[in-house]
Amino acid sequence: MAAKDYQSGDVVVSFDGDVCIHSEECVRGLPKVFDTAKKPWIQPGNAAPEDVRAAVARCPSGALQFRRVTNPTPPAPSPAPTPSAGVKVTVKLNGPYLVQGPVSITDPAGTVIKEGPVFALCRCGQSSSKPFCDGTHGRVGWRA
Repeated sequence: MAAKDYQSGDVVVSFDGDVCIHSEECVRGLPKVFDTAKKPWIQPGNAAPEDVRAAVARCPSGALQFRRVTNPTPPAPSPAPTPSAGVKVTVKLNGPYLVQGPVSITDPAGTVIKEGPVFALCRCGQSSSKPFCDGTHGRVGWRA
């Protein structure tokens, strides 16, 4: 699944369901923008851009991204991660690996699957979006 954009004015929030761990940080953090009962479920015009940016920044999986349309220069591709680039891996208790930094996820053939600043990777082996965590560990009661 490719990321889907939700735009209001010059604010764009992208959502990539392939990497979402369904922690609902966005819904709890800014429910007037992120409301799964509404269509569309992301309405960035319902809050100040700074508030939307802050809510998106709290997304632990990187499934949400924020950008302003007024900046016509697209961000440069992230370089391949190296220890000097500041890549950090955090093991969440009974949850995914959170990988932060300039991250490039590749398949066994070396083809880039996803690139971004943060991803949650499956530890339980039950995710339907491997290698990404989809929150299944919580539903099946997986423990580390």
